[in-house]
Amino acid sequence: QVQLVESGGGLVQAGGSLRLSCTTSGRPFSTYAMGWFRQAPGKEREFVAYIIWNGGYTSYATSVKGRSTISKDNAKNTVYLQMNSLKPEDTAVYYCAAAKNPSGLWSSSAYDYWGQGTQVTVSS
Repeated sequence: QVQLVESGGGLVQAGGSLRLSCTTSGRPFSTYAMGWFRQAPGKEREFVAYIIWNGGYTSYATSVKGRSTISKDNAKNTVYLQMNSLKPEDTAVYYCAAAKNPSGLWSSSAYDYWGQGTQVTVSS
């Protein structure tokens, strides 16, 4: 079993930055692909970014590309999402997730384990 715990969310003004962290425990973290998703009130959960197990490849949603960076520290069992130039439309609960099989990682169905989420609120 794998447990994921997100942190780093909060309230920030538009144009500001946040760094989300997701620390895992359980099975070897280094073998998983990791993703970030978000869900705004009344909307479906949507893909934000993913990173493969060795950090050698990343992918971003168009809505955050150029403003966000996903990274992975296998020694600390932690994945990060650095978000800059935040906009009110970035307001959502952000979830990290772990996938054993690095296929179709844009889809939430590819992931085997999920964290509880951390709230990000961007004020205008």
